[in-house]
Amino acid sequence: MLGLAIALAAAAPAAAPARSAVDRDATDGLSGLPIPRFVSLKSDKAYLRTGPGDRYPVVWVYVRKGLPIEVVREYGIWRQVRDIGGSVGWMNKQLISGNRTAVVTGAIRTLYARPDLAGRAVWRIAPGAIVRVVLCSEAWCRVDRGGKSGYILRAQLWGVGATETIG
Repeated sequence: MLGLAIALAAAAPAAAPARSAVDRDATDGLSGLPIPRFVSLKSDKAYLRTGPGDRYPVVWVYVRKGLPIEVVREYGIWRQVRDIGGSVGWMNKQLISGNRTAVVTGAIRTLYARPDLAGRAVWRIAPGAIVRVVLCSEAWCRVDRGGKSGYILRAQLWGVGATETIG
């Protein structure tokens, strides 16, 4: 009987080791969404830190709600992000939104009534303006800002992937 109990104990799978606090910090709060991906700032004040936690120093304070940023890595509730200027740091996921925005780059840009350079121009927009991305396919994105909408070349925006389809 004792031999049977020992054999059963030896055949039972070993209990999984308890997850450490570090393992839980790294995995609890992960989104499961694709990386890299673009998101936007949820509020008018967001802190970019040197590491994934409140104890890390703040390197930037963003004060522009809707600014697009790119998530390049996740660690628990923290997102390593990159901004339009190339700065990289960590931000709590509560400070970001899935709303899609983009920044107009380069010079003053023309937006068109349809995705065609020969189409009717509907408005012009200054570089640095933040627009809401409605849809993107192939070389064009439909954007809006302040009730105005139109099509702009994808290459004239920062905040959308080179081949990403939106909408």
